[in-house]
Amino acid sequence: MVLIEPLEKKDIDLRMPVAPQIYDIVRQQIIRNELTPGSRISEAELASGFNVSRQPVREAFIKLTNDGLLYVLPNRGSFVRKISINAVLDARFVREAIEADIVKLLAADHDAALDRELNSQIKHQTKAVRADDPDAFIHLDELFHQTLAEAAQKSGAWAVVQSQKAQMDRVRYLSLIELDTSSLLEQHQAIVTAIATNDAAAAEAAMRSHLRKIIIDLPAIAQVKPELFEPGDG
Repeated sequence: MVLIEPLEKKDIDLRMPVAPQIYDIVRQQIIRNELTPGSRISEAELASGFNVSRQPVREAFIKLTNDGLLYVLPNRGSFVRKISINAVLDARFVREAIEADIVKLLAADHDAALDRELNSQIKHQTKAVRADDPDAFIHLDELFHQTLAEAAQKSGAWAVVQSQKAQMDRVRYLSLIELDTSSLLEQHQAIVTAIATNDAAAAEAAMRSHLRKIIIDLPAIAQVKPELFEPGDG
C-alpha cells in the first residue's frame, strides 16, 4: 500500500468544508504521479492522518472516482487508475471547443486591465520556464486559462472544463517533465497578443494550436512511461 503523507494540519482548514480540501490534495498527488497507478490508498489512514472523520475522505474519494482518477475493488479498497488515452483526447476536444470561443469573445471586446494581467502572468511563466520549475508553470498555466474564462464571464464553462480534464492534467504534467516547455509559453504569448490586437481569428487559431499540442506529446509520453497508461487504449 502507498500511503499519502498528510500535509501539516494547518493545511486543512476545519472552518471550511473538509472534503474539497482532501480532494484537491489527493488529486494533485495523482496528477503529479506522486501516487502512481495501482497505488492503494486508505480512507481510514488518510482520515487519521488529517485528524478528521472518514466521511469527508469518502466524499473526496467518490469525486476522484467520478473524475476517473480512482477505482474501487470490493473488499480490497481504492486504487489509483491508469491514464486513459481516450479520456485525455475527449477532454482535449471539450477544452478546445470551449476555450477557442472564450478567446474569440475576449479579442472582440477586451480591456486594458486584462492585457496588463495577462502580460504579468506571461512574465511569471517565463521565470518558471527559465528556472525549470514545472510545478510553478502548471499552477501558472491553470491560472492563465481560468483568468481567460473569468474575463469572458464564462466561469460556468470553466467548471465544465475542470470536470473533464483530470486525465489531461496528468499528461500535461508529464509533458512538462519529459518534454520541452518553452513552446507552451510561446503559445500563451500568441494568445495574449491576438487578444490585445482584437484579432479574434488569430486568438482562436492560437488557442486551438495550443490545446492540440497534447495530441503530439501524448504518443511520446506513452512510449516513455507505458506503465502509467491503460493497455490497449487509444
